[in-house]
Parts: sequence; C-alpha cells; structure tokens
Amino acid sequence: MNIMAALKHEEAKFQIQMGKLQQQLDTVRAAMKVLKGGMTSSGKPTRRKKRVMSAAARAKISKATKERWAKFRAEKGKKGKT
Repeated sequence: MNIMAALKHEEAKFQIQMGKLQQQLDTVRAAMKVLKGGMTSSGKPTRRKKRVMSAAARAKISKATKERWAKFRAEKGKKGKT
C-alpha cells in the first residue's frame, strides 16, 4: 500500500472520530447551558433585556384590537335581534 494512501486513510478515520467527538462536545456544552440557566460564569443571575415596543407598534396593536372587538360586538348584536 502506498504511504500517501495509507496516511489519507488514517486522516479520514481521524476526521470521522473528530466529527463524533465534536458532536459529543456540543451535547455536553448544551447540557451545561441548560443546567446553568440564566447564570453568568460567576454564578450571578443574568438580567433579561427589556422588550421595548415603539409607540407606533402599540398604536397599531391597539387599533387592531379595537376593530376586532367592534366586529365581535356588531355580530353579537345581529344575532340577538334575529
């Protein structure tokens, strides 16, 4: 067997092993992250960023909600009169 071919074969085997080990390492890191939860490396809890909504977005949501309720009340009124 050619030396270069043998080395390439060994390299391929190591690449496969490295892929498996990388998956295991990723799994362990994911488990650590889940167990750690919202803690920093020093053990202090992290603060979640406050969700900020623009005034325009709030107005748009408010308008849509009012329109939905108006439609609901209008349909409810029609059902009661018939």
